[in-house]
Amino acid sequence: MRRIGGGFLTLFAVSILIFLATQVLPGDAAKSILGRDATPEKLEALRAQLGLNRPALEQYLDWARNFVTGDFGLSLVNNRSVEELLVPRAMNTIALALCAIVIALPLSILLGSISAARRDGPLDQGISVTSLTFNALPEFVIGLGLVVLFATSVMKIFPAVSIFPPEESAFSNPAALVLPAFALVLAISPYLIRLVRASLIDALDSEYVLTARLRGIPERRILVNHALRNSMVPVVHGTALMLAYLAGGIVVIEYVFRFPGLGGLLLEAVSARDLPLIQATALFLAAVYVVVNLIADLLVVRLTPRLRGVGA
Repeated sequence: MRRIGGGFLTLFAVSILIFLATQVLPGDAAKSILGRDATPEKLEALRAQLGLNRPALEQYLDWARNFVTGDFGLSLVNNRSVEELLVPRAMNTIALALCAIVIALPLSILLGSISAARRDGPLDQGISVTSLTFNALPEFVIGLGLVVLFATSVMKIFPAVSIFPPEESAFSNPAALVLPAFALVLAISPYLIRLVRASLIDALDSEYVLTARLRGIPERRILVNHALRNSMVPVVHGTALMLAYLAGGIVVIEYVFRFPGLGGLLLEAVSARDLPLIQATALFLAAVYVVVNLIADLLVVRLTPRLRGVGA
């Protein structure tokens, strides 16, 4: 319960920061809406209609109250409900993130295990150098590299951009998912590979593994049944960190591939100074971050019996 309470407090603090950040954004939402038709009288009337000239505290309390009751408000730019714009984009982003993590996690466990089992050998060094190389590359460089390799000059296999109506499911456009998901896999796998390798090496050097070797248990069985199982706690934490990273890092990949997810929606909202849409999208991403970390904490407690009852 303490962890859940901490999650709610975190979201409350984040909601305040998001609201304050939108208040200091450069530009004027009323001017963005009216465009060339803006006159001082029209601007003042629109600000009054939207409540933008009210005290900041009053605006925040109204926004928070409406948000808790499920009323995300209306987009200032197109006058559609924020929920109508947010939900399909969120589903596409979740689909992309799930595809990436479903591929990256088993791949990282496999390569990290091979690297640990062949410690300091050519295979280990090759995996380590490759993972460090990709870890040093920014997401947009990985994305552009994949576009060059698989969508333009070298091999024209997949579409260079993932353009499809936001209202459509990403799974109904599988070709549009491939390159963005692959880019995310290459972005998050290096960290997980090195984490699995380090955790397994610690486990393989432990006394219980030495005892298992003295008992004549085969090395492969030791690796799978003893070392890998006991190194899962840091891997769970690392996976949670990568999922939390995806909540923000996925914005870059979505922008590179023009993927119709939350990243593009947030950038469009910021450029148009669409305050309700910015606030709802940013708070949703923050909520994903908090929930993922909460689930990771619960899994760690489940995997570590001595922690049960601590922080309940």
